[in-house]
Amino acid sequence: MRRFFSSVRARATLGASLVVAVALVAAGAAVLLSLRANLVDQAGGQAESSARGVASQLAANKAYGELDLDDEETPVQVVDGDKRLVAASEELEAISGTATDAVKPRPASTTPPAKGDDDDDDESEGEALEAGEISDDRPRLTTGSATVDGETEDYRFAAVEVNVENKGDLTVYAGASLAAQQSAVSTALTSMLIGFPLLLAVIAGVTWLVTRRALRPVDAIRSEMAAITASEDLARRVPEPDTHDEIARLATTTNETLAALQSSVERQRRFVADASHELRSPIASLRTQLEVGAAHPELLDVDGAVEDTVRLQELAADLLLLARLDAGEKPGGGHVDLAALAREELSQRTRDRADVRMDLKNVEVVGSRSQLARVLGNLVNNAQRHARSHVTVATRAEGPWAVLEVSDDGDGVPESERDRIFERFVRLDDARTRDDGGAGLGLAIARDVAARHGGTLTVEEAPGGGALFELRIPAASR
Repeated sequence: MRRFFSSVRARATLGASLVVAVALVAAGAAVLLSLRANLVDQAGGQAESSARGVASQLAANKAYGELDLDDEETPVQVVDGDKRLVAASEELEAISGTATDAVKPRPASTTPPAKGDDDDDDESEGEALEAGEISDDRPRLTTGSATVDGETEDYRFAAVEVNVENKGDLTVYAGASLAAQQSAVSTALTSMLIGFPLLLAVIAGVTWLVTRRALRPVDAIRSEMAAITASEDLARRVPEPDTHDEIARLATTTNETLAALQSSVERQRRFVADASHELRSPIASLRTQLEVGAAHPELLDVDGAVEDTVRLQELAADLLLLARLDAGEKPGGGHVDLAALAREELSQRTRDRADVRMDLKNVEVVGSRSQLARVLGNLVNNAQRHARSHVTVATRAEGPWAVLEVSDDGDGVPESERDRIFERFVRLDDARTRDDGGAGLGLAIARDVAARHGGTLTVEEAPGGGALFELRIPAASR
């Protein structure tokens, strides 16, 4: 049972059924109450009409024995001011809900009650009636029962007051049967008790089928994802329904996620392959030099071994930084002055083959000093490799941005290659040796660091020719 209700389809069906059940019960109760009230009001109206008819006969000074009270469906009582029954239907055998439960009339006094004698009578309401006058007030309505000709039923009684000459104030009680009301309410209730469960069953079935049809694409997506997980084939895609709804958007998003995952995995594979290739060359060269030095110490190239070791150290540092960036390492929250950073880093450089010019204006950013120093070093190293005579480093504030520019007077970067040079292990000059050209990770690291700091790194043509690399990072708020 628990497994059954763990299904979205089952929960949706149960939820819809419960909501409809509550709505049906509320609507059914409202209908029954409204039907009962309407029928009771109709019965009250019929009782009032019958009571006024008898009151009209009394107002015409008809004797009690001459009153027309033979309607078997309408029990009638006529009660005087002393609550004595003075006239009643002949078939009336028992009654309740009126002023008296008597069914056999008793002789009434022929002397009318004096004025003011009934001031304390509970039955008198409103102004005193004149002789022959019938009260226009709304009659009192009560519910009771009566036995007429051996049959007992519930009735709605109406009480109409009339003043009769020489008889005083009389009250006529006439009843209308509530059997039709009770039968109608009972029939409606029975219909609801039979119809509501059937309607709920139909709604539950339709909800089950509609939900199953709606969730069929989800099941197809789940099956395909399970197959992709089992096969580890990220080139596969889940089916996208043509419904243009939330499920279709889910499938589209899933395929986009798979595409991004496939791209990431392929990029990682290329990265591992390229890193292995880049590491193999200096390791093999260093091993060869060490083996030659071990066999022939006089032939050991110490400078070459040191250079290969430095290359290995730099490459390992680059790979480690890329791994940290890929893992989502935060840049930190320290304040860094780009101008001070550039002065310090450039003052420590040696063996630069091109002159470095500086145009530095103080501007602060929030981030990692070591990572920003690596970006500056990578950009200057790249410019040194391509410059003819000089490299220019500039910093400035530009609106909400802090800008660091590194330009050279070399040949520049072709426009078609300006995005590709930021890919990992990419070197545009295929003829350049690895010793001179590096591993192709510097610009990739620089762009990743820029992105981690909420900025961008782009390359354009320098005003005087050559390449202009522009790093933009949000400036620190003052």
